[in-house]
Amino acid sequence: MPHKKIHLSSPHMSNEGYEMEYVKEAFDTNWIAPLGNNVNEFEQEFAEKVDSKSAVALSSGTSAMHLALKAAGVGEGDIVFCQSLTFAASTNPIIYQNATPVFIDSDYETWNMCPKALEQAFEQYNPKAVIVVHLYGLSANMDRILEICNKYNVPVIEDAAESLGSYYKDKHTGTIGDYGVFSFNGNKIITTSGGGMLVSDNEERIDKARFWASQARDKARHYQHSELGYNYRLSNVLAGIGRGQLKVLDKRVEQKKYIFDFYKKELSDLPGVQFMPINEWNDPNCWLTCILTTGKVRPLDIIEALENENIEARPLWKPMHLQPYYEGYDFIGEGVSDWLFKNGVCLPSDTKMTDEDLQRVVEIIKGLW
Repeated sequence: MPHKKIHLSSPHMSNEGYEMEYVKEAFDTNWIAPLGNNVNEFEQEFAEKVDSKSAVALSSGTSAMHLALKAAGVGEGDIVFCQSLTFAASTNPIIYQNATPVFIDSDYETWNMCPKALEQAFEQYNPKAVIVVHLYGLSANMDRILEICNKYNVPVIEDAAESLGSYYKDKHTGTIGDYGVFSFNGNKIITTSGGGMLVSDNEERIDKARFWASQARDKARHYQHSELGYNYRLSNVLAGIGRGQLKVLDKRVEQKKYIFDFYKKELSDLPGVQFMPINEWNDPNCWLTCILTTGKVRPLDIIEALENENIEARPLWKPMHLQPYYEGYDFIGEGVSDWLFKNGVCLPSDTKMTDEDLQRVVEIIKGLW
């Protein structure tokens, strides 16, 4: 018999059945689509959870990033600085707006946007916005990044798709800059199967994003459109799932941290192994536990050994400036993100894993040394 599958990070519905209560409400009231009470309540509950003044629920984190750029005034011909070590969803919306990305390197201290490289980029370009990512739930050095961006009066968009439940100096990631982008994709710490949220303390801009996301339909008896709009709203059914998931967010963060601590206790003494950095000002959600391995055992050795036992693991994100589509765009930095990608591994961090599952992963990895 094949071994039980261990996922990298899969959906985890609440044991209490919160999600089904809200979904049933949507069915009972026939508010299946497009909007309804669940959407309104999810937006309000989410904004309260992360301590933001306003939020709009959207069909994906990508659509949230797209509308954040649009709300920040990014348009054709503009430059946008974007962290290179990230997933393509952070970057693709720049192209949607016919703008030009310039990729910024990471630093070893945070694995996120390097303030030094950001300063160098400002010496060469005049960007319309800056996208900083809180990778794997690790917060970037926001004080330093905001200091630089405020000097040039450039808005900051936080990609907090992986960091819901993470804090930077007691403040929720995604609420420190001008706009925060969250994802509820199936692999995230909470999920709506697919969905996202855009938050900001600028309520006027969020109202505008909500308008754009609803096909930019003007207030008129007939269908009238004075601006380009998008079909980006989250459905009432999926918002119901999100409301239920939000109730167990703290439990999911607690379990993710437990998984990180388990791996660190068991694997940190292996030669050449280093865990992702947790700074004194950073309280991460540990969405994925990631390690660097720089000795004789390479990342692919770990990934393949686990794969042979029906266990998922992955490399770190391949930096955007190394991607075939984006390799022609400028990159500012010293190649830290390249090095992290070359030496990094994301370990299985599914919140449904038992101690026996974790021990199984650990023993396979230890067996490579």
